[in-house]
Amino acid sequence: MIRLLGLYLFSISFFTAGVTHFIYDRGYAEMLPEWVPLKLELVYITGITEWLLALLLIFPQTRRAAGFATSAFLLLVLPANIYAAIHGVPAPWSNETPLAVLWLRPLFQPLLIWWVLAVSKHSYQGNVSDKIE
Repeated sequence: MIRLLGLYLFSISFFTAGVTHFIYDRGYAEMLPEWVPLKLELVYITGITEWLLALLLIFPQTRRAAGFATSAFLLLVLPANIYAAIHGVPAPWSNETPLAVLWLRPLFQPLLIWWVLAVSKHSYQGNVSDKIE
């Protein structure tokens, strides 16, 4: 029951994070180095990816694969969080963010990866006949 609650809490939070990519798109784009092309498009793609992963985590049939995909996604966006912390780029919804707060994101990324892997490790447990066609 606690694992399921943790799963839903993570999924809701991840979905909400995806929504913020559309509300604070320019702030997220600033978290990317200047040499990265199509910044806004990448922000939208990552927002949609967060929606899809959050939804796939809910369904038992896709939960385990979605857990691995979400952990890989979190690793892929880690450089943007580190870049923002190094260069003092404020949180997307803020004009100014203390440096210590900016470093919380990349430092807590391993905790988020552990969390999603822990709550998604049990996949669909139906009968073998249910899995065929």
